[in-house]
Amino acid sequence: MLELFISALVTFFVAIDPPGVAPIFFALTDGSPKAHRRAMAYKSIIIATGVLLAFALGGRILLDAMHISLDAFRTAGGVLLFLMALEMIFEKRTERREERAGKLTEEHETHPETWDDISVFPMAIPMLAGPGAIATIMLFMSEAPTIAHQAVVFGAVGINLLICLVVFLVIGPVMKFVGASMAAMVTRILGVILAALATQFIFDGIHGAFMAG
Repeated sequence: MLELFISALVTFFVAIDPPGVAPIFFALTDGSPKAHRRAMAYKSIIIATGVLLAFALGGRILLDAMHISLDAFRTAGGVLLFLMALEMIFEKRTERREERAGKLTEEHETHPETWDDISVFPMAIPMLAGPGAIATIMLFMSEAPTIAHQAVVFGAVGINLLICLVVFLVIGPVMKFVGASMAAMVTRILGVILAALATQFIFDGIHGAFMAG
């Protein structure tokens, strides 16, 4: 149980990537009133939680309806997470996020009288509850045989979302302390860890498929 918790905690931390989404949230809410920034922080976390819960509880039903085996999903999910890891290592993921943030910032500068609601897009989806996080929670839920194991998975993802919420609420001092260089270094280290975990998912999926055959 402890091994599952640690594995899920680390994997979700890498998939959700709090050090990576924090600068984006800061850029999208920079200059906005504290009340607006606080509202966006809470709302984005609540929406992301709902999305991940929906896939966690209904993912197996969806797979069964599409006649997709768990081993096939483990392998495909592992490949997806591995590609995401490569993007983190080579900073492609960060560049794409910054590009999205830049577009929204330009739109706000055109209409400075209003502050956009960035809680649903891009914060909740796809930055917090993106393809990687969705695939991750479905993978772990497929390997959680009991309610206790499922509770451990929910606890792991909950802790990561709580970390994001705390970081969002204190984003100003955090950005001054961390800095762009430190955030980039952390993201690359997490990318290497995610690549190893993704490879294990792929091995498990292929092994399970051959054993079933």
